[in-house]
Amino acid sequence: MKNRRWLDTGSCLLVPLMALFISAQAKAHQFPQPQLPTVQLRVGSQVVTAEVARTTKEQELGLMFRKSLPDNHGMLFVFKKTQNVCFWMKNTPTPLSIAFIEADGTIIRIEDMAPETEVGHCSGKPILYALEMSQGWFSQNRVSIGDLIGYSESNLPPL
Repeated sequence: MKNRRWLDTGSCLLVPLMALFISAQAKAHQFPQPQLPTVQLRVGSQVVTAEVARTTKEQELGLMFRKSLPDNHGMLFVFKKTQNVCFWMKNTPTPLSIAFIEADGTIIRIEDMAPETEVGHCSGKPILYALEMSQGWFSQNRVSIGDLIGYSESNLPPL
């Protein structure tokens, strides 16, 4: 019986410790990822500083939990191969616009995305890049479908 009582006491201590650990893990995922390496892109007449999300984890976190973006800053998603992709805004409080971009830098689609939603925003065609900016940035800067995103090969991170 003494062993059983000790086991019950140990269980009573273990459960709150496990709950504390799980709670800490959940809170760790409520913060934005640290700033990623950046590149300079020419988008229309503007030069944009874009954080580059290359890995699956970086792309999954994207701009989640970011409350704002500096002017002319965004996030460039670089995929390993051309593919159809979809984005959503879960855990993203900042309204964003997204440009879906072919391998040659041509914008094929631009969409506005409402914050904190799980509505899918899909490329519609295979793309290699996507660029997220503050909502309305593309229209405010007269950037539209068919425009090219300019970059130098040495400036863009390898796939």
